[in-house]
Amino acid sequence: MAHILIADDDELIAEILTDAFAAAGHPSHVVASAEAAWESVHMWRPDIVVLDQDMPGMPGLAFLAKLRASPLFYDLPVVMLTAMRADCERGVDEDSAMEAGAQDFIRKPFVPEALVTRIEAALQRGVAPVSVAAVYEEIACPEDILESASYWQRYLPATRRA
Repeated sequence: MAHILIADDDELIAEILTDAFAAAGHPSHVVASAEAAWESVHMWRPDIVVLDQDMPGMPGLAFLAKLRASPLFYDLPVVMLTAMRADCERGVDEDSAMEAGAQDFIRKPFVPEALVTRIEAALQRGVAPVSVAAVYEEIACPEDILESASYWQRYLPATRRA
């Protein structure tokens, strides 16, 4: 059983994913923006994130980069989910998602059962240590580290802070 965070602003897609994960025995939580996803990973660290590229506010790839730059979430598996074509103005392709640290890249529409299988495979693979090291060396903004750590400290129970 894996706890899955679904970050997708399309209610129908979120419902399909929630139902598919529940049928496979995986509880899930849905958020509709990258900002809400950031709060959720701090409050309830999921085992994996299913991340839409095109959301209000921050795009999925930018959120993925924020996770990979965080000392708390650099190792959180992420599967990108998108309906965007790579040749679109804001499109994302599989190569850029994988280079940014995604464990898999799935285009909409998808077969729910096949997506569950790919999520489970991504969980087993985890995050490649080489990509983590590369991201760590590319951290350009130490303020992101401080922001993440201070955010976590506000919500971490006092008994776990010591």
